Amino acid sequence: MNQPNEKKYWFPAKQYGWGWGLPCAWQGWVVLAVYLALIIGGILIFGGHPQITIPYMVILSAALIAICWLKGEPPRWRWGKD
Repeated sequence: MNQPNEKKYWFPAKQYGWGWGLPCAWQGWVVLAVYLALIIGGILIFGGHPQITIPYMVILSAALIAICWLKGEPPRWRWGKD
């Protein structure tokens, strides 16, 4: 059972390597779905203009990484089960 002070992560750490895996909470799935919808929308709207599309995607990706950093397990290099 979860302790009241236990932090609930939206994004678990990957089993191998550095970073985060697929979301483990509904909030993480919402963040990922919004990210993908904004990426697809940006491609459809700005698709013919890479000077706009690329910075737009970089900003969205930086925002996703920031959310993962704040709401995910602390990142570190992992070699499998701890």
